[in-house]
Amino acid sequence: MEFVAILVSAILVNNFVLSRFLGICPFLGVSKQVETAFGMGMAVTFVMTLSSIITYIVQKAILANLGLEYLQTIAFILVIASLVQLVEMFVKKASPTLYEALGVYLPLITTNCAVLGLAILNIQAEYTLLQTITHAIGAAIGFTLAIVLFAGIRERLVLADVPESLKGFPIALITAGLMAIAFLGFSGLSVV
Repeated sequence: MEFVAILVSAILVNNFVLSRFLGICPFLGVSKQVETAFGMGMAVTFVMTLSSIITYIVQKAILANLGLEYLQTIAFILVIASLVQLVEMFVKKASPTLYEALGVYLPLITTNCAVLGLAILNIQAEYTLLQTITHAIGAAIGFTLAIVLFAGIRERLVLADVPESLKGFPIALITAGLMAIAFLGFSGLSVV
């Protein structure tokens, strides 16, 4: 039951994008089409899950044992950057169209604060390895859910009768704010 609580909390209650406001750059930049947003969600899911596992091992096996915890941020960024390079090479080879659509946002996963924030939050919460994996999967699903929902709404907004002064980015920001308020409704959710 504890793992279900961690998973549901990461997806809905403490959604990284809509509750913690981490990972806003790709959320706003790659959410014009559902297909592209889903591709970004999958790339971030891979990086979040794998980087959480590797950073957990690096923290417990190397940094904590050698008393080098002060190097945590640098070590975690190196792990994340390496994984992003791997994802970038894979997407470029497997789906050149998606690679072009993601543009600069794909390598920017390296500096996505949601990925680094997740790795640091896992260590601060003193999760076990299984709890870390569960939290990472939940956070990644929550990120993907938020960006795909937002992309779906933005696709429909193109066809909507929006006042000229709100067209484009202003209505996107208002929509993101309304989504954050809607996700706030999950804060009373409890997993029994």
